[in-house]
Amino acid sequence: MKTPRRPPARRRGRKNHPITVLVFVLIAVFLTLWQGIKDGDTPADHATAPGVTQPVLGQPGSALATVDELTVKGRAPRTGYARDNFGAGWKDPAGIGCDQRNIILARDLTDVIYRSGSACIIESGILQDPFSGKTIPFERGPDTSPMVQIDHLVALSDAWQKGAQDWDDNKRLLFANDPLNLLAVDGPLNQQKGDADVATWLPPRKEFRCEYVARIIAVKHHYELWVTAPERDAMRNVLSTCPSQPLPGGGYELVEM
Repeated sequence: MKTPRRPPARRRGRKNHPITVLVFVLIAVFLTLWQGIKDGDTPADHATAPGVTQPVLGQPGSALATVDELTVKGRAPRTGYARDNFGAGWKDPAGIGCDQRNIILARDLTDVIYRSGSACIIESGILQDPFSGKTIPFERGPDTSPMVQIDHLVALSDAWQKGAQDWDDNKRLLFANDPLNLLAVDGPLNQQKGDADVATWLPPRKEFRCEYVARIIAVKHHYELWVTAPERDAMRNVLSTCPSQPLPGGGYELVEM
């Protein structure tokens, strides 16, 4: 009787050890990076994950670069605020014999006509409104004058809550009449803005937003007013579309009394 043969033993497949697999992966990554460096790339070119946007940086002297120089703090209480804290009505801080409202109208309007016998009082003119882009005729009178108003780009109430409470009367008067902070604009839009900052209101005309925000940054930087975190972020967001927007110059010279 023949003894039955055993079936040949099956050869077991070789299993890849986890460490071996890891070594091959690392070698492949190294070779990929090395090839990139040879082609002119650097590892830094691959540092940003897909979908992550690098922050836009402003050039020195730009409005965007100046945002980082502003102090960031919370809004102080509005307690004690009154328009008269910044001087009652429009003044003549430059001492040229004309109030600041008429000076700004003369600067910002075209086709200006002065009152007969006056070198100061504007009777009529045309405003190319920066907030809306509309052409607005100006004519002095109780019913028509409010159609063109002088906006404090940094509202007096906003300034009060972000540093101006600690100023003396002279500095507040200069701030309220500083041409850097004043602009002739559409009256209803100025009323709509109220005392809002950049975080809560921007001009409806998008083409003007970069210049608008840059002017506000210039004012706050010149007068050392602070901004809130949402306000700073809104400034950066607007200026990221125009990182070379220059910081406007000007502003009254501040002299310690």
